[in-house]
Amino acid sequence: MLIGRLQKKREIWIQACYLSGMESENNKSTKEYRVLELFSGIGGMHYAIRRSGKPFKIMTAIDINPVANSIYNHNFASIKAKNSNILSLCPETICKLGVDVILMSPPCQPFSRNGNFGDIDDHRADPFVHICDLLDRIPSVRFILLENVKGFERSQACELYKKKLTAAGFYFKEYILSPHSFGVPNTRHRYYCVAKRVPFQTQSNGFTMSPRSEYIQPVKTIGEMVETNPSCVGRYLLKDDLLRKRLAVMDVCTSDSVNSMCFTKAYTHYAEGTGSVYSPLLRVEFDAIYRQMEASNDEEEKQRLRKQLGLRYFTPKEVARLMCFPEDFEFPPEISDKQRYRVLGNSINVMVVSSLFDEL
Repeated sequence: MLIGRLQKKREIWIQACYLSGMESENNKSTKEYRVLELFSGIGGMHYAIRRSGKPFKIMTAIDINPVANSIYNHNFASIKAKNSNILSLCPETICKLGVDVILMSPPCQPFSRNGNFGDIDDHRADPFVHICDLLDRIPSVRFILLENVKGFERSQACELYKKKLTAAGFYFKEYILSPHSFGVPNTRHRYYCVAKRVPFQTQSNGFTMSPRSEYIQPVKTIGEMVETNPSCVGRYLLKDDLLRKRLAVMDVCTSDSVNSMCFTKAYTHYAEGTGSVYSPLLRVEFDAIYRQMEASNDEEEKQRLRKQLGLRYFTPKEVARLMCFPEDFEFPPEISDKQRYRVLGNSINVMVVSSLFDEL
């Protein structure tokens, strides 16, 4: 008897959420989207929906990383990210907030090489699995945007997510996109899934791999993206010992380059595979000096030529630009460079994500 009453109460609550969601759908031309930002990080999703021009209100932002939260709160004075565990989130809370949009970029480590591909057996995937289990109990939510590392699409977690979306009545489209396709001189392939309650106007089979034509711009050069004030970059010059030992394995961008590697959270910690380094020379000038260095048998001469290359790390500000964060984005002064690179490596490309809000 008690179980029957509880079930009836739950059905009434779900119906109320559903009607609230329908009202939001019917009035979406005049009503703000009410957004729940999960795994909010440094606010990439927030900046992306702002860039899209859609009317929105962040109802709450949640992340367990206190450093990321301090950066988020520094840039968004009216919204404070909660240092909270997503495992404590319940459907009643989502419904009470009137949320109709969920944005999330769950931890990518369980689905990456550096994270040993633990997938859903990795405890860092537990919050995402928890969200999957809530999908059929949050009928007020009309739209969900998910971002994760390329490779997530082959994971058990992705299969679980799509299965739960379908069971909860969502339609979804999948994308593999890189900002370089949009005209940004940076390669950062990522998986995206857009889910909503109503069918898409154009449904694709498989993955969408390129942006819509209106988002494609001429590719900028790296020289257009970097700091021009020498006082801002001097401390990022590569050390002599690093130049001598690791220059051959580094990906070097010159001022006329039109691409750079994906920057990871280990940038500056490892020389190879974590992001590009920068030389202010033109490529032809860089190559000429490099050939002289290779031909020399004198170590002092080699080192003199290496230093002529002017090689340095990209600054955190420059990495943020390549990830399309706006110019007014900034770090609190107490955040170290190491922390800045780590949170940027875990963030999203704002331009790419903003284009996906067209599906709203």
